[in-house]
Amino acid sequence: MRGFPCRYLHVLNVPRANRLGLTTHHSRSARVSQQVQFRFHNNRSSKFSTAAAAVSDLNEAELRAKCEELEKKVSELESSRQSPRGLTITGVSGEVRSDWTKEEVQKIYDTPLMELVFNAAAVHRIHFHPLEVQQSTLLSIKTGGCSENCGYCSQSQHHKTFVKPTPTMKIDDVLEAAKRAKDAGSTRFCMGSAWREVGNKHAFKRVLEMVREINGMGMEVCTTLGMLTPEQAKQLKEAGLTAYNHNLDTSREYYPKVVSTRTYDDRLNTVKNVREAGINVCCGGIIGLGEEDDDRVGLLHTLATLEEHPESVPINALVPVAGTPLGDKLLARGIHPTWDDMVRMIAAARIVMPATMVRLSAGRLEFSKEAQALMFMA
Repeated sequence: MRGFPCRYLHVLNVPRANRLGLTTHHSRSARVSQQVQFRFHNNRSSKFSTAAAAVSDLNEAELRAKCEELEKKVSELESSRQSPRGLTITGVSGEVRSDWTKEEVQKIYDTPLMELVFNAAAVHRIHFHPLEVQQSTLLSIKTGGCSENCGYCSQSQHHKTFVKPTPTMKIDDVLEAAKRAKDAGSTRFCMGSAWREVGNKHAFKRVLEMVREINGMGMEVCTTLGMLTPEQAKQLKEAGLTAYNHNLDTSREYYPKVVSTRTYDDRLNTVKNVREAGINVCCGGIIGLGEEDDDRVGLLHTLATLEEHPESVPINALVPVAGTPLGDKLLARGIHPTWDDMVRMIAAARIVMPATMVRLSAGRLEFSKEAQALMFMA
């Protein structure tokens, strides 16, 4: 029986199969097999239960027959479904939609935590392999001296922090950093510049060259350069940019308490320019700015009701920096985001934007490994 292939054997009983010396083969995407597992479980298929209980007693011929039976069942399920986005698992739909009401988002956000995590993990398995995590590297290619006055940011020229302004990095130095990142396992390389907007900066030409070169390495390329015009977005697209990061930070209502040198609509306009240029949108927010739960729900509602959801939604936990207005206030009051704040935000984002890659971003290392594991599960 050693080496007998059944690509759904792991759906039945992985540990027992391994002890029998059997191997599993994935000739289709693991996503489909995970969907099958949940479908069988949620439908409480008697055939599945019987097969799972009896697998240890089957000889090779019987096992082959059971596998063929499962293959037939899978084909029936696949032919009957229109798309994985139309599935429902544990009462939560994996359908992508942009007509969420704020009340619906609030209800999801308020779900008891472990139930919320379970639902989010189930939805995740409809669109993604549950064991895959993308490793990305972020490099600041121009640090400090930003003309924006974001209350949390150590790179603003309005605040006195430990950060000192530096010029834009040389192309060769950035490319060397990208090569190291690729060798370390990263598949995406993101370059950040402390600019309010690209404007007429000569350095933008260097950024375009960086994008072209890193794209040529076979890596995904992301930039975050502040506000963009439609023409600048088009140039980045032509250079080979994969994604553009431009976070909304928080809700529209709370935003004026965070920054006054730009508006919420300025942010949304850049997101629109990026989308129209054909570049993937990376747009999320920060928790721990002193906002309320209603503001977190408001941010999720704004993102989930965009005509097209961002391909990536980074969820950041603020690490307060002394010398920034928000940082000083939060440090004095001892306020910081908790692990369950992060888990709840990630899980809710997963459910309302099921086909979006939710990224656990800044502040992750402030939490224990156990808390991070729960965040990844969500």
